[in-house]
Amino acid sequence: MLVHSPIKLLSIDFDGTLVSRVSEPVLDTQCMEFIRELQKAGAIWAINTGRSVDLLESGLADFAFPIRPDFILTTERDVFRPGRNGDNWEPFGDWNARCARDHAELFSSVETVIAEFVDFVTQKTKARLLYNWEGLEGLVAENDEEMERITDFIKRARAEHPKLDYQRNTVYLRFCHADYHKGAALGELARLLEVPREHIFASGDHHNDISMLDGKVAAMPSCPANAIDEVQDAVRNAGGYVAQKACGAGVHEALLHFASSESFRG
Repeated sequence: MLVHSPIKLLSIDFDGTLVSRVSEPVLDTQCMEFIRELQKAGAIWAINTGRSVDLLESGLADFAFPIRPDFILTTERDVFRPGRNGDNWEPFGDWNARCARDHAELFSSVETVIAEFVDFVTQKTKARLLYNWEGLEGLVAENDEEMERITDFIKRARAEHPKLDYQRNTVYLRFCHADYHKGAALGELARLLEVPREHIFASGDHHNDISMLDGKVAAMPSCPANAIDEVQDAVRNAGGYVAQKACGAGVHEALLHFASSESFRG
């Protein structure tokens, strides 16, 4: 069956999709084995995550992943391939450099908006601001209700700066350039690998996954049963597959659905 599978490129979220953080097993054995078989049949597997390279490597080790991804798409924007000298990852093409340049230019132009945001968060919420060497990166809210108030403020504050955007996953938020997200990173990887949309499978569970599940980049979008309502709606609207099982078991269910030519709709 796998020899004739339409799936040539897999883009799968890490936390909450491949990995269950709230129930056992953490990894679904059948899902991992199916991905291995797809790789053997020539498909390319990319983990598409909000984690950094180091945090993703820690996760792969902590959860004892039995197989390695062929590519990794990290911090919801960067594209990496295996290094030619050892196990380290290296940028694939010039995408990461362009991404870094555009983010630097954007953030230098919206300093007033960021200052307003910092004032709002520190004075009106209990959220914790997160900084990196470049400056403000994002925040961690106390709960979903607080996050909704924060994102409502951002939407109003960014009205004159449409390129200022954010990625959200549960109570975590990261500021970003509107042109860079999981869907854009997947699109760049597909371009470099010359894999057409019709042969791309994607799966995710939260807000920051929607850009790769709306049907624009991947013709086979899916989500596990634990995906938030907004993700399930996006997948259905794109003609994708909403699994009945959660996390990795749901990914396996979706892969089975799309792997046979009979279930593929293009």
